Amino acid sequence: MISEYDCLVVPVMTEKSMNSKEGVHVFKVNTKATKLDITRAVEKVFKVKVAKVNVLNRKGKKKTFRGRAGETKATKIAIVRLSEGVINFEGGI
Repeated sequence: MISEYDCLVVPVMTEKSMNSKEGVHVFKVNTKATKLDITRAVEKVFKVKVAKVNVLNRKGKKKTFRGRAGETKATKIAIVRLSEGVINFEGGI
């Protein structure tokens, strides 16, 4: 079980995520967080009611730099649909 402020890393503020439906928000979350952790974190931090959470696991890309093989970090993205309330990002997380 991860604490609420360790679970949510940063909101994703891209053009595609901001133009999505009303009440849908995208967050980059801790790679060890579960759907239940994400739901609990969003409800406690933003004081809203969550209807549904979808999770995407992105693997790291293989890269080479100066002849050395490496890999970028893997990330976890959470798409959160709200049933009640509005999230305002002006004050930050």
